[in-house]
Amino acid sequence: MEDMIIRPAQTGDADTLARIQTASWRDGFRGILDPAVLAAHTDLSRVTAMYRRVLQNPAIRVNMGLVAETPHCLAAWSVNRDGLAEDIAELICIHSLSRRWRQGYGSAMMAHVLAEMGAAGFREAVLWVFEENHRARAFYEALGFSAEAALRNNLSAREIRYRKRLS
Repeated sequence: MEDMIIRPAQTGDADTLARIQTASWRDGFRGILDPAVLAAHTDLSRVTAMYRRVLQNPAIRVNMGLVAETPHCLAAWSVNRDGLAEDIAELICIHSLSRRWRQGYGSAMMAHVLAEMGAAGFREAVLWVFEENHRARAFYEALGFSAEAALRNNLSAREIRYRKRLS
């Protein structure tokens, strides 16, 4: 594994973040999401506009990982959006380019994000993952997250909530 530099995303990173997310969605959610839904949510201009808005929101923290100075992955988090206790953070998303999956970069990004959450005073973290996304679920479980009974429909698939106590 080459070294990865993780830094806060900046306003000018919206295009890069959108390219990472749309590529990750196409590779990771094919067969999970309805093809029309997947196509709509991987429209580069739409996702770029979304990141421009997100990067203006001080309540959402976005990090970008660079490998050999090339953007590779991203993670976004905030206080939870489910109305849970205020000391529970939410991982909104983590995305990486598939050519480097299973090489430790996602784990490094998650360690960074979980440390940020803990340093910000959060005692737990939650996230939502597509129920049929077995690869991602195994990733979160390996990092100590546990599935809860909470389910929701999102886009054309069902999601399950995971939770982890921060140390």
